[in-house]
Amino acid sequence: MKYDSWPYMRWVAHRGAGLSAPENTLAAFKCGYEAGFRMFECDVKISADGTPYLLHDSTLDRTTSGHGPAHLKTWSALKDLDAGRWHSSTFKDERLLQLKDLSRFCIEHDCLLNIEIKPSPGLEELTGQFVARAAHEFWLKSAIPPLLTSFKPECLLAAKKAAVNLPRGLLIEKQTKGWLRTAHDLGCVAVVCHQSLYDAAFVSEIKENGLRCGAYTVNEPARAYELLALGVDMIITDRMDMTKFS
Repeated sequence: MKYDSWPYMRWVAHRGAGLSAPENTLAAFKCGYEAGFRMFECDVKISADGTPYLLHDSTLDRTTSGHGPAHLKTWSALKDLDAGRWHSSTFKDERLLQLKDLSRFCIEHDCLLNIEIKPSPGLEELTGQFVARAAHEFWLKSAIPPLLTSFKPECLLAAKKAAVNLPRGLLIEKQTKGWLRTAHDLGCVAVVCHQSLYDAAFVSEIKENGLRCGAYTVNEPARAYELLALGVDMIITDRMDMTKFS
């Protein structure tokens, strides 16, 4: 993918629907879609038997009825966990979501996706490999593939080796020495940074080096306007009303 053929959308719903529904569940993506979003961000890791599925944390406790490290569970042990009750009784019995099933939803509804590769500790390379291979398979016939991002260069390197044609983006929380070389070495088309890092000079540096830029997690309209005026290409948000400010 070339810099001048950026196909992704300005507004991206964080974990499906921000705080409006249980994160990373099918209910969240339906909620985000109903709010008008046509691009989503999600977190994907792998089960003990290599199934790519959506979960942010390394443990199950915060967002499911399960307990302990997520990477020790097979998909058969994960699939029946309640992933919605923690949010509200409205979403009781909502299940964890496989990447395969999210791909169907996105393709059927003509939506785009930013997949954050979210490995459990020690599984960076394996997670990048499995997620990239799955994304390549699930979006094989789609004109616009998902954007793969990660804070972990090891994940992106493994993803590059497994599915070189899928676009990649480096997630950046702090502006550290060597970030630009890392992004280029990984063949990234974008960097996705904490929104507080952006000023005119930083955006210019990114663009002058042939990359696009995204910002997370932007929940104030005034800051979103500032970022768009600076030239930021993609805004990841929890606010389901954010698109009305564009």
